[in-house]
Amino acid sequence: MESVSTPRITANMLSSYVNQNVIIVGKVLQLRGESALLDANGEVNAIFSNRDTHLMAGNGVQVIGKVNQDLSVKVLSSLDLGNSVDYQVAQSVVEVTHQHKNLFVYDNGGGMN
Repeated sequence: MESVSTPRITANMLSSYVNQNVIIVGKVLQLRGESALLDANGEVNAIFSNRDTHLMAGNGVQVIGKVNQDLSVKVLSSLDLGNSVDYQVAQSVVEVTHQHKNLFVYDNGGGMN
């Protein structure tokens, strides 16, 4: 099976990853039916395939999903991180993975871990 890299990104990086899978850590600002508005250094509209997401407004969330043309994210997997997330650490992890791509990028796909 081929290895697949999935970059950690924030909202301001979405346009660079259209049609690619990404990992985003953010705070749930609002739940709206089958979507959630996240704050991940900017707003992200996360689209869930079902309403049974078990997320709570105000909590942190990690989503793995595919960036759509409209820069929303189709969520493939999500994890509620609770209410004590250090978002500065999450932002720092994103920055480090992009500054040191040689440590995080697979050669075969150009993506990141």
